[in-house]
Amino acid sequence: MERRLTAILAVDIVGYSRLMGMDEAGTLAAVRQHRAEVLDPRITQHKGRIVKHTGDGMLVEFSSVVNAVSCAAEIQRDMLTRNENALEDRRIELRIGINLGDVIVEDGDIFGEGVNLAARLEAIAEPGGIAVSASVRDHVGSRLGVSFEDRGEHSLKNIAHSVRVYTVSINSPTTSSVVALPARDGRKRLVAVLPFVNMSDDQEQEYFSDGITEDLITDLSQISDLNVVARNTVFTYKGKSVKVKQIAQELGADFVLQGSVRKAAQRLRITGQLIDARNGAHLWAGRFDRDLTDIFTIQDEITHAIVDQLKIKLQPEEKKAIESEPTANIEAYTYYLRGRQFSHAWTRSYLLLARRMFLKAVELDPDYARAYAGIADCDSALRDWSPREYPLENIMAMSAKALELDPDLAEAYASHGLALHQSGQNEAATAAFARAMALQPNLYEANFHYGRFLFMHGRFEEAVHYFERAATIRTDDYLSPVHLISAFRSLGKTNELERWAKIGIERAERALDLNPENSGPAHRGAIALAHLGEAGRAREWAARALTIDPDDICAQYNVACAYAVLGDRDAALDLLERLLPLSSAYQVLWFSNDSDLDSLRDSPRFQKMFEVFDRGHASTEQRVSSEDEALC
Repeated sequence: MERRLTAILAVDIVGYSRLMGMDEAGTLAAVRQHRAEVLDPRITQHKGRIVKHTGDGMLVEFSSVVNAVSCAAEIQRDMLTRNENALEDRRIELRIGINLGDVIVEDGDIFGEGVNLAARLEAIAEPGGIAVSASVRDHVGSRLGVSFEDRGEHSLKNIAHSVRVYTVSINSPTTSSVVALPARDGRKRLVAVLPFVNMSDDQEQEYFSDGITEDLITDLSQISDLNVVARNTVFTYKGKSVKVKQIAQELGADFVLQGSVRKAAQRLRITGQLIDARNGAHLWAGRFDRDLTDIFTIQDEITHAIVDQLKIKLQPEEKKAIESEPTANIEAYTYYLRGRQFSHAWTRSYLLLARRMFLKAVELDPDYARAYAGIADCDSALRDWSPREYPLENIMAMSAKALELDPDLAEAYASHGLALHQSGQNEAATAAFARAMALQPNLYEANFHYGRFLFMHGRFEEAVHYFERAATIRTDDYLSPVHLISAFRSLGKTNELERWAKIGIERAERALDLNPENSGPAHRGAIALAHLGEAGRAREWAARALTIDPDDICAQYNVACAYAVLGDRDAALDLLERLLPLSSAYQVLWFSNDSDLDSLRDSPRFQKMFEVFDRGHASTEQRVSSEDEALC
C-alpha cells in the first residue's frame, strides 16, 4: 500500500442541483466551459493532478501546498471576473477546501483522512471562498499574496479530532484590491476611490492628481476590514460625467470617495468627500489648504477620516503601513511621479526623460527605494538601444539598492527580476517576479515583464495570462495588446488575435493623439493594423514611425513585422538586415518566437542573415552572460 504526504484540493459547485433543475443543458455547458478555460489550465499551470471528477466538483492533488493555494486563489479570482456580468441566480460559484495530509494511493485514486478533511473543509467554505487547515496555513505563511483569517476550531463530520480552520483572503487583479470571504458578521464594505480631478491651471499636473488617487487606493487597501476597487477599474471613469450613484451601482460599491487637487507653486488644496452609495448621504467632507510638503499628512488624514466614519479599528501593522511615507522629500516624490508617467511611453526619448526624473528624485532623497527601482527599469529598457552604455552590473546594483532600502517593495522585485532575466539567471528571475506579484498583484511592471519573459521562452499560454493582466491594469497600455496579437497568432486563436488588435489600435491612436512626436504608438499600431488587414493605414503608420525615429531599432523591427504580416517581404528583409548587426542574442531569442516573422522564415536571404549572426555569437554561454533582453 503506497502512502504519501500531499496537498489535497477539493472543489464543489455551489447549488449544483438547483442550477441543473433550472437549466440542465445550459448548466452542463457552462460547467464544461469553466473547466476547460479556468480550472484545467490553472491546475496544469500549478503542476496539479486531477484525481477524479465528481459531477459537481473535482479532487486534485499537488506535491506543493504553495502551488495548491496559489492555484485555488487564481481559480476564484478568475471565477469572480467571469461571473461579473452573469445573472445572480445563474452564476457558477465554487467552494474550495485544501488540506495537507497523508493519503493512501491505489490505482491512481487517493484515500484516507487527508482526503476526507479536504472534502469537509470544502463543505464549510463560503461561495467563492477557500477554507484550509492549519497545516496549510503554516506551510504557506507569507509566501503568497494572500492572508488567512482564523475561523476557530471546528468539529467536522467523520473527523475524530477538532480542526482549526482558516479562510483565505485573495488579492484580485481585476475588480477589487481584495476579494475576501465575508466576515462572520457580514460582508466587507466596498469602497471606490474615484480619480481625483486636476483643478490646476496646468493640465500637465495630471500626473500629480493621479498619483494621489493611487496612493489613497494603496493606503485603504492595507485595511483588512475593507474591500477597495482597483485602480484600473475606477480610472475608467476618469474625465467622464457620471453620477456617483450610477458608478456605485455599476461597481457594487457601498461608499465612494471623490475629490480634487489644485497645485500651485508650493501650495496645495485638496478636497474630498465620502458618500454613502446606498442613500447618497455625505458622511464626511474635508478641504485641506496646506504647503506642498504636507501631502503625505493630508493623505493620512483622509484615510483616517474614512476609517473613523466607517467605525473600523485598525490593527497595529495596518496603522504602521498607512502612516509610512515613501520619502521625506516632497520634491523627490513629485519627480518620481513625473518619471513614472514618462516611463510608460516606452520609447528612448521618453525613457531618458523618465530616467532624469528618477535620478533627480534620488539626488533629493538618497533613501528613496521606488526611485532606484525606476532607474533600474529605465536602464533595462535603454539597453535595447545602447547595451554598453547601460551595463547589467549597474542595473543589478540599482535594483539591489531598492531592495536594501525596502525589502517589501514590489517594484524593486520586478526591476530585479528583469535584470536577472537579462543576465540569464532565469530561475532567480522567475522567483523575483513571483515575489513582486505576491506583494502587489496589480503591479503593471511585474505582469508585463514576466509576460515577456514567458513569451521569449515560447510559453505562449502563460504569457497571455500576464499580458492580459498588464493590459487590464493599465488601460493606456498599447504594448501588451500588440504582444497578445503575436502570442495568440502562435496559439492559432484568430478571434482573440483580432480582438486584441482592435484594442491595440484604439489605444495606440489615443496615445498618438496625446504625443504626436512619439514613434512608439505608430510602429506598434502599424502591427495591429496589419493584422486587421488595413494595409493602407498600416503602411501610413509605419512610414510615420520611421519618419519620427528613422534610426530607432525598435521602430525598424516593429515596422519589419508589419511589412511581413502584409506580405511586403523585401521591405521587411531590408529593415531586418539593417538592425540585425546591432541586435543582441536576447533580441534574436525574441525574433525566433515572434510569429509576425513567419512569412520570412523560408527566405534564403532571411536564413543567411541569421547564419551570419550565429557565427558572430558562437558561444551561447557568453551571449547569455553579456547581452540584454529586447523591449520592443
